[in-house]
Amino acid sequence: MSFDPDAEAPVLLAGIRDEFVGRPWMSPGAYWPRYQGVLGGRDLLAGGTWLAVDPAARRCAALLNGQGLLTTARNRATRGDLPLLAVSGGEMPLVELVRYDPFHLVLAGLDGVRLWTWTGDKLTEEKLRPGTYVIVNAGLADPDENPRVARFQPAFAKASRPGRPSGGNPERYWGDWLTLASGDGLPYEDPAALLVRHELSDGRLFMSLSVSLVALSEPGVRYDFLPAPDDPGTWHPVDIPREARG
Repeated sequence: MSFDPDAEAPVLLAGIRDEFVGRPWMSPGAYWPRYQGVLGGRDLLAGGTWLAVDPAARRCAALLNGQGLLTTARNRATRGDLPLLAVSGGEMPLVELVRYDPFHLVLAGLDGVRLWTWTGDKLTEEKLRPGTYVIVNAGLADPDENPRVARFQPAFAKASRPGRPSGGNPERYWGDWLTLASGDGLPYEDPAALLVRHELSDGRLFMSLSVSLVALSEPGVRYDFLPAPDDPGTWHPVDIPREARG
């Protein structure tokens, strides 16, 4: 993701969802009456989302699984509720953290970007300075220790920055950002690959199932979605209802 308060689109976010292939989900839409106008892909198993966009508020929130102590609570809560709560409230949700497994929660708006990390026993908050970041399951990892960060953080930083959100096809608007978010041609087995594919010993397949691109600006929001990372031709704009645009 990138934050530049002086740019035409101050916030640019690329989000990749890695999950087991057999876990059912739906492409982005407004599925939650409790969160009027909020858009996101829906996890059909737990009901939440991995990335939520509130066009009217000019905010988005993204969730990554973290590292640390798994909860022992019998009433374990789904982490998929956290992006919905964060994007609608504009803050870290007031929840019983002990019910959640470790996570990273990113909340971005025109006023800045914040990152919360829950390790199972400690919550930390960091307000990100203007710049370009690649956030992984280890959080803000050192490029010297993470090939993916080393490869893609400078690449996104050097890429031409999309301007004010507009219509048209995703490739025309996003340019180099779309190429990078689509994996930039790296094979799955490359240690620096942005898109992953792992076959587990029990036969289950864990891989990148979708990619999202979001641009936030005062005049409007752009939200594009790739439901089949193996086919970049499936990139398409997410429909933002007029009443949700603000």
